[in-house]
Amino acid sequence: MKHRLPILLLILTIALSLWQCARRGSPTGGDKDTTPPVLLQAFPPSGTTNFSGKHIRLSFDEFVVTKDLRKQLIISPPMNTFPIISPTSASRKLDISLLDTLKPNTTYVLNFGNSIQDYNEGNPYTDFKYVFSTGATIDSLWYEGDVTDALMPEADLSVTLMLYPYNEQYKDSLVYKHKPTYVTTTLDSLHSFVFEFLKEGKYKLIALKDKGGDYLFNPKDDKIAFLSEPITVEDLKGKPQGAYPKLRLFKEELPYKAHRPTQAAANRISFGFDGGTKGVTITPISPTTPDFRYTVAKDAKKDTLHFWYQPRQKDSLVFTVAHQQRVDTFRLRLKEGKDVKPDSLQIESVFSGDLPMYKDFAFRSNIPLTKVDPAKIKILQGKDSLAKAIPFKAVLDSTQLQYTLLFDKKNDEQYRIEALPHAMTDYFGATNDTLNIKLSTKKAEDLAVFKLHLSTEAVKLNYPLLLQLTSEKATEVLQELYIEKPQAEYVFANVNPAKLRLRLIEDRNGNRRWDTGNFLQQRQPERVWYFPPIVELRANWEVEETWQLKDE
Repeated sequence: MKHRLPILLLILTIALSLWQCARRGSPTGGDKDTTPPVLLQAFPPSGTTNFSGKHIRLSFDEFVVTKDLRKQLIISPPMNTFPIISPTSASRKLDISLLDTLKPNTTYVLNFGNSIQDYNEGNPYTDFKYVFSTGATIDSLWYEGDVTDALMPEADLSVTLMLYPYNEQYKDSLVYKHKPTYVTTTLDSLHSFVFEFLKEGKYKLIALKDKGGDYLFNPKDDKIAFLSEPITVEDLKGKPQGAYPKLRLFKEELPYKAHRPTQAAANRISFGFDGGTKGVTITPISPTTPDFRYTVAKDAKKDTLHFWYQPRQKDSLVFTVAHQQRVDTFRLRLKEGKDVKPDSLQIESVFSGDLPMYKDFAFRSNIPLTKVDPAKIKILQGKDSLAKAIPFKAVLDSTQLQYTLLFDKKNDEQYRIEALPHAMTDYFGATNDTLNIKLSTKKAEDLAVFKLHLSTEAVKLNYPLLLQLTSEKATEVLQELYIEKPQAEYVFANVNPAKLRLRLIEDRNGNRRWDTGNFLQQRQPERVWYFPPIVELRANWEVEETWQLKDE
């Protein structure tokens, strides 16, 4: 026993020593270390000219690690093969192995962003750039600007900015297949960007929310922004650049494409599309039973057309899907038996509980309605036994999926909407059961009024305009005014108390919605402005504001 104690103490001492070594001197008390690592030496030094090597070593004053290198490290011009940076564990040195063939007479910038951090506390060596040139000089010009979103109030983070030399070889199609000459990113919340170490010349400036991280434009996934005219990078000899360009990111509407149809139910086939469904015609061309018939309606939320048919057919159906000069042919093998069930009629109320004063009540159906009997529908206004029937106008929309009831609403009132059986009949002859929906409107003193005076002298505007009151994040349009000519005042009444935004859209083509842009057509998205402050409305408030509109 007396020999075991020293042995145990020795083992504990060794274990404690190894544990402390593994921690590499992590502090256990006192103030938190907030000092970033310091670069002691770079070999070859940053700023080296006539660079012809393949290896770079960075030495620091403490142990460092790298984080999110693939995201943070921006190399300009882009390299086809990402460099190897080692070690991946904590070390005082970082070795960079360049695997790509370097271009002659070119200035390269390796912008590490915040990827190099100290081992203990994660303090970043912020925005470190390593620069070298394969030629005799380091290019030293710069260019800066801002990125915003074309429709939303906040732009995406980490947007990639790209420059292509604007010369006789430049074509807009380059963005799909060829990487740019210079790249940088917006790595902060200010959405600003700076190109550094540029060569003098003219360039096409493009921004991408580059989902694939390949510096190529993929319209299906990426947002894009561009300046219509090329920029000129020149030596300003100490003078400021002048007005900063503002690029407006947008998602293109994809070119038309019909996808292979799928059987969504025993009596319904769904046709999905890229680029919208306007002008699309679906025609069955295979032999069918004599009593075969069908109807087509657009999905309310997606670029999809639903094809309802009866009676059920065996084996398969063949369709042509026509759009302008293009005709696609699809064969769909039909499912049978228990594998697929038919759609059954479901009718729901668009609203339940609160009915906004500025919205109309509607029934929504999952199958097109072919017959509606207004005599079997009543709108009762008032409480319980005091409720009285009021007149209404009924409108079935073009898809036959929504049935709207138009009636005069009053504040602080209760409504009961009753639909008797057989009031609505769907395409297959099914009818509704009894529907009884209770709704109420709010008191005027529980709501707010917002009045706006719009001053547009500083901006050349093309009417019509869309003036929208939206949710705080602008994801939902609450009320909208369609403006065909200037007015002294614009009023939004019966607004629920909330923090809101005001958005103005220049509706160039008069289609009552915002339209995106197209890069190959060099068409910018429709212009959008946001009232600078967020509007806060409270119950029983009447807020009046003046908006001095300015060019963005």
